[in-house]
Amino acid sequence: MKAAVVVFLGTNCEVETKRALEFCGFEAEYVDFNANNLDNYDAVFLSGGFSYGDYIRSGRLAKFTPVVEALRKYIYKKRGVTVGICNGFQVLCEAHILKGALVENDCSKFICKNVPLELKFNGIVKNISLPIAHREGKYVCFEDVYEYEFLKYLDNPNGSIQNIAGLYDYKNRVMGLMPHPERAIFARNFGYDGKEIFKIVEEEIKRG
Repeated sequence: MKAAVVVFLGTNCEVETKRALEFCGFEAEYVDFNANNLDNYDAVFLSGGFSYGDYIRSGRLAKFTPVVEALRKYIYKKRGVTVGICNGFQVLCEAHILKGALVENDCSKFICKNVPLELKFNGIVKNISLPIAHREGKYVCFEDVYEYEFLKYLDNPNGSIQNIAGLYDYKNRVMGLMPHPERAIFARNFGYDGKEIFKIVEEEIKRG
């Protein structure tokens, strides 16, 4: 399984994401924001950070880059799985690849802590714990996204509607989540539950 880790100006979680992918059995490499083709990859990860300094709004400027246009084609062809983590989730929403938007937390502050979550996938429900680190992590949407919910906060830290922490468009294989699974792989600070997310990506790659 070969994974791309997209690097925008301002991305700061690409190293953690690449290491987590490799630990979970992926062959991973960095891809520049100017890339115009992603067809060689089974999965594409948009990692966390502050793309373009989060000017205007988080993820707003990154959507104009060549790699996001290449990502649209990648998704349209159903080539592989797309995963946006934190700022990557914001980019996917700003580019209208996923529904809704991420706006300022109800507390108007940056939140950085481990949070309890409910993970639902393929009929299996389990509780996990992952770290979050965001100021614009409140998910809002005027459309029904019930069918896309796969990760929910058990103790909502930011005011997201329906306690949504992550969405998964099963048909197009596009996932977005605010928690950081790549930081919960080696148990240095946040345990091992991040592996659950990477297992889902592996399963979805195999589903084809």
